[in-house]
Amino acid sequence: MTAERAARRRRAGALAVPVLVSGIAAGVLVADFGLRPPRTAAVPGTSAGTAEVVRTNIVDTIQVSGSLGYAGTYTVVNQAAGTAYTALPSVGLIIRRGRELYEVDGSQVTLFYGARPPWRALSEGVPPGPDVAQLDRNLIALGYGTYLTVSDYYTGATAYAVELWQQAAGLPVTGTVPLGQIAFAPGPLRITSISPALGAPPQQGMPVLTATSPVPVVTALVPVTQEYLVRRGDPVTVTLPDGVTTTPGVVTVVSSVAATTAGPPAGDASPGPQGGGGSGDSQDAVPMTVRLSRPAAAGSLDQAPVTVNIVAARARGVYAVPVSALVALAGGGYAVEVVHRGGSLASRQLVPVQIGLFSDTLVQVSGAGITAGLEVEVPSP
Repeated sequence: MTAERAARRRRAGALAVPVLVSGIAAGVLVADFGLRPPRTAAVPGTSAGTAEVVRTNIVDTIQVSGSLGYAGTYTVVNQAAGTAYTALPSVGLIIRRGRELYEVDGSQVTLFYGARPPWRALSEGVPPGPDVAQLDRNLIALGYGTYLTVSDYYTGATAYAVELWQQAAGLPVTGTVPLGQIAFAPGPLRITSISPALGAPPQQGMPVLTATSPVPVVTALVPVTQEYLVRRGDPVTVTLPDGVTTTPGVVTVVSSVAATTAGPPAGDASPGPQGGGGSGDSQDAVPMTVRLSRPAAAGSLDQAPVTVNIVAARARGVYAVPVSALVALAGGGYAVEVVHRGGSLASRQLVPVQIGLFSDTLVQVSGAGITAGLEVEVPSP
């Protein structure tokens, strides 16, 4: 490769990033999407190889930093009277409907699902209320409501279903529910902390434990300049802490309120005004939540750093070449050096191209004579 050709490729590598992306709103640069820069071009004296023009799909993505955790934060308040906590759950334990949360004086407090906290004892004759209907729904879900219809009234059918549940749970069979025998939460609980010590005297109205749901989610901050790229229901991919494994996800929440954070935006690797991009610079970003499509991929990770990959632009069935095949033209624009083979000889022709989207290693190209299978010159590694 001549020194002139190598110089052209260096110019192409330097200029490839700040090119307007086709199909994106005017004024948005490729660099704004956090794309990786083209590979370093060959230097004088480096041998050249060839690559074929391919027809493919190209997807541009931006990457934002996030944290893998669990959805929701809940506090369970004790309502049971007694002398001592005789059993408490372990941190990390997942407790589901109908299972013991903790124990007071040897009697279990059971988890039921519902948004309304317990505030009174329940028995036949109590005024009707939504807490009774909440109890009915749980008894039916646990299989004790054969003759039970959900209502606000504590009926004989409710009392009978309570007796069946109490008998199965090893509780005194009374057909009534004392205050504190059941704790309600919106769903399954993953225990994160315990407030009292084992053997401590229970205090009504005081927290016993905190928990999350067992559903893994990713929270991330999207720079406000790139907020338009993200909508609820959008598919994304999440790169797990090993930096290699990816798993699909779906955006479930995009906040309408921006937050100010320290440091450069998560999706922008460009330097600051002084070339440093100092961590003290404040930036506006929008909180986003992502639900993993395959929750098992999260394993037991909690508060682990991850990367969320968001599609910025997509081109289907386009021609593409390696980024290093681009040659910067002296008068502006780009070209590729097409290799024509005839017998044992090969000739080269500089063919101008228009460029579009970039991926990690490929760039979309179009122009007269550009077609799949065409050979173009690239610097050898």
